[in-house]
Amino acid sequence: MEIVLSLAIGVLTASGLWLLFRPRTFQVILGLSLLSYAVNLFIIAAGRLRTDAPPIVGKGPADPAAYADPLPQALVLTAIVISFATTALLVVVLMASRGLTGTDHVDGEDGEP
Repeated sequence: MEIVLSLAIGVLTASGLWLLFRPRTFQVILGLSLLSYAVNLFIIAAGRLRTDAPPIVGKGPADPAAYADPLPQALVLTAIVISFATTALLVVVLMASRGLTGTDHVDGEDGEP
């Protein structure tokens, strides 16, 4: 399971970086989204992958290895909300920029002379 998760994080990061360096603004937005997904998966992986384990410790002495860590789950939930809001803002800015300049290149100029 760890190998699959590591490969998924690597592929999302590589794809996000490749799209981030593209000249079109929509591709940059997709690249930022893929990078945020990769970071979310990385945060979840940092909190140990445990299935069928409760995240809350009950009364009395407890073995921490038998429970899932709730902090990465809370961080990822917050990051999902923030990345959705950021993506929505970037799409609005993209639409306004396209309306004002007539192009969707990052530098505002078409690549053709």
